[in-house]
Amino acid sequence: MADTKREIERKYEATDATRLPDLSRVAGVGRVEKRGVTELDAVYYDTADLRLASHSLTLRRRTGGADEGWHLKFPVATGIRDELHEPLADTLPPSFAALLRSRLRHTEPAPVVRLLSSRDVQHLKDPDGTLLAEVSIDTVLAERLAGEGTGTTATWTEIEVELADDGDPAFLDAVEKRLRKAGVRPSESPSKLARALAETAPVRKEKKPKADDPQTAGDHVLTYVRRQIRTIVDLDPAVRRDLPDSVHKMRVATRRLRSAFKTYRRILDRETTDPVGAELKWLAGELGVDRDQEVLDERLTTRVDALPTTLALGPVGSRLTVWSAARRTGSRRRITDVLDGKRYLALLDTLDALAADPPLRPAASRAPGKELPRAVLKDYKKLARRMGHALEHPPGPERDAAMHEARKAAKRARYAGDAARPALGKPAKRFAKRVKAVQTVLGDHQDSVVAREALRTLAIEAHAAGETTFTWGLLYGHEEAAADARERELPEVWARASDPVLRADLKH
Repeated sequence: MADTKREIERKYEATDATRLPDLSRVAGVGRVEKRGVTELDAVYYDTADLRLASHSLTLRRRTGGADEGWHLKFPVATGIRDELHEPLADTLPPSFAALLRSRLRHTEPAPVVRLLSSRDVQHLKDPDGTLLAEVSIDTVLAERLAGEGTGTTATWTEIEVELADDGDPAFLDAVEKRLRKAGVRPSESPSKLARALAETAPVRKEKKPKADDPQTAGDHVLTYVRRQIRTIVDLDPAVRRDLPDSVHKMRVATRRLRSAFKTYRRILDRETTDPVGAELKWLAGELGVDRDQEVLDERLTTRVDALPTTLALGPVGSRLTVWSAARRTGSRRRITDVLDGKRYLALLDTLDALAADPPLRPAASRAPGKELPRAVLKDYKKLARRMGHALEHPPGPERDAAMHEARKAAKRARYAGDAARPALGKPAKRFAKRVKAVQTVLGDHQDSVVAREALRTLAIEAHAAGETTFTWGLLYGHEEAAADARERELPEVWARASDPVLRADLKH
């Protein structure tokens, strides 16, 4: 796996005549060390339609400097990016190709811009000699290598202040305060690549901007659908990097998208969306193998950690760790195989085509205040039927199954409310919030059902190994008590969510 670092930096406008102020007067700085000038030669890669740049991704091959090689940068927040590094090579590293697959698909990236930078570097250090930040004045020559504007060049000078590893971001505020006093202002461009693309692009006549605000029911639904598609694509590299919560977020996006297709069938033609929904169900299922194990691991570990030492008999912790690790390793490998497979890439292509040419039905052109409440309330009715079925059963396996089905309906109704929120405002927000509370109770109950099955398996394995099963039985009892508490809590939570006022407000 490529080396990764968190890059936290700020950029400032400068000219050839700009001189840095005395940064030794910044609070916390003990001394300023001049590191000399370094010549950098970087070629930036992208598709012909600048697909990576449109996602704020940077892919470059750079020579010169201590970290020459291939660099891939993912945005985290304003001024913060994760930078991955691979050694210098003639071709794109396989690890980077995998991380970019959801964007590149069947396209090979090609050189689009070359930047020649002369970098004058200073190090800001504290009194003990610990690096606080690196400050550089970069004189840049950019050349467009492909597309319209090929051969066009641009030059500029800028100042970069990059925080040292594990540094305090507040230190950048102190440096900026000093720079501003000297007349130095923040750059309007987020990156060198963005500036190079802008300044080497052909001059075009300004077109009258189109209205971006959704107007019709179809506009609102498509905005939501396209957001979920973008989320799936954006999270692909995070899942491959095994970043925290990435699998869960990607799975949620697939479920939200599939639910939208079902909820808004009067707006999007189901002859087109049903097959896509089936593929989304497949993807969510594959992602669920890892996510479900992650949730289960966290729940069981919390239970074990909460036990008094006098009740943790036998190698409980080590057995749980080994059991979880074995299951998680297989699921991680399976997810990677799925994301590298033809079926997944075909799904992404289909989603792109659907977003570009949506299968709109006549209801899509109608006012959102009429169509969206109708769809949300239809999902609510399905939830109400399943809740009634769940509540009429006595505790036991049948009730467990009925509550699980109600949970699925609650999730869909909540997603329907979330999708309608931009159009319907606070009534949709209140509706979704109340239904989410129902989903939470039902979800915790189902997690307990799954945990009890896992505890039974662990107890059987422990018994076969000659270990005491006392602790596993104790934990099983804790889970039974937790499920019982959720079942007793459910009627009150459902009563709040089924308040007729909530549904009436959606229609106003």
